[in-house]
Amino acid sequence: MIQSIERSAAILEIIAQEGGGARLQDIAALSGMGKTTAHNILQTLTQLGYVQRRSGDMRYHLGGRVLNLSRIAGNDHALRIRTRPALEAIAKASDAMVFLAVPSGDKAAYLDILNPHDPDMAAELLEKRETLEGSAVGLVFLAFVPGLGRRVLGSRALTRESLNRIEDVRVKGYSLDIETFRPGWNGVAIPWRENGEVRASICVSGPAKILPHHRLTQLGWMMMRQVEKTSVQRCWTN
Repeated sequence: MIQSIERSAAILEIIAQEGGGARLQDIAALSGMGKTTAHNILQTLTQLGYVQRRSGDMRYHLGGRVLNLSRIAGNDHALRIRTRPALEAIAKASDAMVFLAVPSGDKAAYLDILNPHDPDMAAELLEKRETLEGSAVGLVFLAFVPGLGRRVLGSRALTRESLNRIEDVRVKGYSLDIETFRPGWNGVAIPWRENGEVRASICVSGPAKILPHHRLTQLGWMMMRQVEKTSVQRCWTN
């Protein structure tokens, strides 16, 4: 058995058993490792996206890649249920096609589609995964899922324009696709967060003549307000 892998797995299990977050000294004590060894492994897991730190919190938390694996293992239906009120509100306000997408490995997978003006295209999207670079939902994941973003940016030679677009998404909070990913189509996407972490992306997309640049910007702000409203309602009902 490879010791470093065994220790990494033990640390992830400890964090999970401690409710999803644990301090370094507790991880070291429960695992039987020295603090330096535990810290070094945690640093590697953080760089890979399996562990993360939160602002103002001394604990180490399970990262986006672990949660992504959990989603792949069968949590998609629950995510659809939680996001459906926001998707329906956005679809009604935009009168456009609305997607729910999630990271799947180094790609994006679509879980739900509302108002499909092109049913054949919608069915095709639900059956396949798409690369992250260029699409509105992909830019959201590259901008706001740290481990995923670092891995993709470290393994692929992205253009300066792509890097600038990712940074622009971080600043604005939403991403735009102006006929980049699919000719003749525009889109705008925002992150869906749960407990402060990006779990999915909601995207509005349609023909460029119906969704010009200025309308996409308006839709981006509307979508963020709807998601915030939905999140507040979920907090009151839970």
